Amino acid sequence: MCRIAGALRTLLPLLAALLQASVEASGEIALCKTGFPEDVYSAVLSKDVHEGQPLLNVKFSNCNGKRKVQYESSEPADFKVDEDGMVYAVRSFPLSSEHAKFLIYAQDKETQEKWQVAVKLSLKPTLTEESVKESAEVEEIVFPRQFSKHSGHLQRQKRDWVIPPINLPENSRGPFPQELVRIRSDRDKNLSLRYSVTGPGADQPPTGIFIINPISGQLSVTKPLDREQIARFHLRAHAVDINGNQVENPIDIVINVIDMNDNRPEFLHQVWNGTVPEGSKPGTYVMTVTAIDADDPNALNGMLRYRIVSQAPSTPSPNMFTINNETGDIITVAAGLDREKVQQYTLIIQATDMEGNPTYGLSNTATAVITVTDVNDNPPEFTAMTFYGEVPENRVDIIVANLTVTDKDQPHTPAWNAVYRISGGDPTGRFAIQTDPNSNDGLVTVVKPIDFETNRMFVLTVAAENQVPLAKGIQHPPQSTATVSVTVIDVNENPYFAPNPKIIRQEEGLHAGTMLTTFTAQDPDRYMQQNIRYTKLSDPANWLKIDPVNGQITTIAVLDRESPNVKNNIYNATFLASDNGIPPMSGTGTLQIYLLDINDNAPQVLPQEAETCETPDPNSINITALDYDIDPNAGPFAFDLPLSPVTIKRNWTITRLNGDFAQLNLKIKFLEAGIYEVPIIITDSGNPPKSNISILRVKVCQCDSNGDCTDVDRIVGAGLGTGAIIAILLCIIILLILVLMFVVWMKRRDKERQAKQLLIDPEDDVRDNILKYDEEGGGEEDQGLKAADNDPTAPPYDSLLVFDYEGSGSTAGSLSSLNSSSSGGEQDYDYLNDWGPRFKKLADMYGGGDD
Repeated sequence: MCRIAGALRTLLPLLAALLQASVEASGEIALCKTGFPEDVYSAVLSKDVHEGQPLLNVKFSNCNGKRKVQYESSEPADFKVDEDGMVYAVRSFPLSSEHAKFLIYAQDKETQEKWQVAVKLSLKPTLTEESVKESAEVEEIVFPRQFSKHSGHLQRQKRDWVIPPINLPENSRGPFPQELVRIRSDRDKNLSLRYSVTGPGADQPPTGIFIINPISGQLSVTKPLDREQIARFHLRAHAVDINGNQVENPIDIVINVIDMNDNRPEFLHQVWNGTVPEGSKPGTYVMTVTAIDADDPNALNGMLRYRIVSQAPSTPSPNMFTINNETGDIITVAAGLDREKVQQYTLIIQATDMEGNPTYGLSNTATAVITVTDVNDNPPEFTAMTFYGEVPENRVDIIVANLTVTDKDQPHTPAWNAVYRISGGDPTGRFAIQTDPNSNDGLVTVVKPIDFETNRMFVLTVAAENQVPLAKGIQHPPQSTATVSVTVIDVNENPYFAPNPKIIRQEEGLHAGTMLTTFTAQDPDRYMQQNIRYTKLSDPANWLKIDPVNGQITTIAVLDRESPNVKNNIYNATFLASDNGIPPMSGTGTLQIYLLDINDNAPQVLPQEAETCETPDPNSINITALDYDIDPNAGPFAFDLPLSPVTIKRNWTITRLNGDFAQLNLKIKFLEAGIYEVPIIITDSGNPPKSNISILRVKVCQCDSNGDCTDVDRIVGAGLGTGAIIAILLCIIILLILVLMFVVWMKRRDKERQAKQLLIDPEDDVRDNILKYDEEGGGEEDQGLKAADNDPTAPPYDSLLVFDYEGSGSTAGSLSSLNSSSSGGEQDYDYLNDWGPRFKKLADMYGGGDD
């Protein structure tokens, strides 16, 4: 017969009874009633109280939040009260009847007003020995009876029982092994059986947690269980005979690990950050904090409740925020959030399990940092009603004045950044205001030049507002206004010519000393007594001068339109006007003279060199005219040949092709090759016309059938132009000069040599002397100059002949025997003293008397 030896008893009902005993402060706080809302606070405790153990929280209603209350216990040696009303044990002691009741006092520190409330402590119910023994009795599980045949008929057994699970609390203290149940089969009366269990926790990992006595079938646990690791074990119990044969079908045994409150709530973050705009209305969502508990979330052990422990700072109210105790949502409950007063709040949030029971629940705390974000609830305000500045005239891009504002909103945000504008006093837009991004000041800047002579002062009306509009509901005006007084400072300005440039028209060829015009400058400084003087700054051709006082411009040379300094008929001259201010200033002006052409340039033939053949055919020379004048003083031109010399018109003929070109041809049938200078008369079309005889150098050469020169002279002539010929001539002249200098130097050297010969005494000279003489001797071998002149083999020109033959039979006799016809003593050589130092030696020798 299948049966259960006894009802399975568990420890769960006892644990539930213990968890239901809690301490709660009942009743509501009367609205605006200062004091303790309850007359008696109760708490249920275990027998042993530990030092620092929180016992309960006594709530004190402080309606206006301004009272500063100090708590005190009637038994300060055993109990103390914290500022938030939490009652703690001062020391460890066993709870007895003498500690069952005491008083808590609350006293206002300023008014000394005092309140009191009673606290009643009671012991938790304990298990009796009988109940322990009863619970300690081991339950018995019997294998259910199977179907069997009896007397040939199938007998039905009792249907299988559903084995209820075994509930086993976690963290049990033992002793171990701790017996749980006994498994038994009805067949153990007739057979010797062996019992075993299988499954995770028995013979599968984690192995060895559950063991069974193979003979008695006693199932035991060997160590404390942890629900957070394994919440349920599923085992199978087996019964076999001594031979290992199965005698019973396996039965399933489920062991539930009962949760104990052994884990504190843990916040996901230790510090939570949230934001809320200033001025938010009550009920505005701020943030959500979340904590988790490893205990069973479906049991009280894992059911969390949140509360705000403290708020710092506590202004303008100590309860600016509240928290949903189940979801952790933090919302505002009071108005008055002002970032300009409090920029950040720090809340200490507590999460407690056991549905927030302060006595049995485990707690943990986290910090919630709530930043009050800025909204534009403060417009900028000028620090002064009037600002002052000054600016020199004609200056731009300079700061005239700094406009300062104050704004209580968060710096460097659109709600703080100021935007300035000029609302009046600047109709021409000469000023602008830029915002300094660092200081938020308004920088008044001049953007257009200001003339002191026109405006000496500006009074500007300026406004300042934020980049974003003010928040709704703000009563302040959206902008602030002020006045800016700007004084313009007079400075010495540059004189200026008007008009500039000044253009005049004048014929070229104007003689020096002619007054052209007056070019004067104006001084914009009407309120300064200053003089202006003029000087010439640029006059490329040096044609002009200007009077330094009145600015009259006069010519000092003839104006020539054809000058290289004239471009497109315009001559530019620049003048300087300087005042005598402090500092002196100056300005420049340009005078442009448009020169009208006159017929002052005669035309010239072009090209100036040409070549043709010795015969009229097949060549002809095309020529034109070059005239530096312009129309109507240039072409068309008239070409003609002069009457003299007569060979010109005899040899050449000229034919006009059109107004600018003519053709020169040989008139005779043959002209010897060479270079010919052909004068050509060219007349322009001016009024009166101007004529000129221009020389055309024509090279006449031998030509082939194509009309090209074939002689060498052509190559030379064609390769050398006028410049090359001049260069060659210069080189020849330089070479001749060098040769002449060399000849002079040689002659001078010969004279010095002869002078040295004269210094030697003729009586002492033993060398032969060659003397030139022009007498013919009687000797046949010495015929002298006549023989040379008559000799047909002699050179055709006079030559120096050297006669160095002396001998017998010569009619001249010996050259060495020649003597002066008179003695030296009869000559007067005093005149040698007058011939200079070169003849001093001769003067000493011959003019010194007997010496």
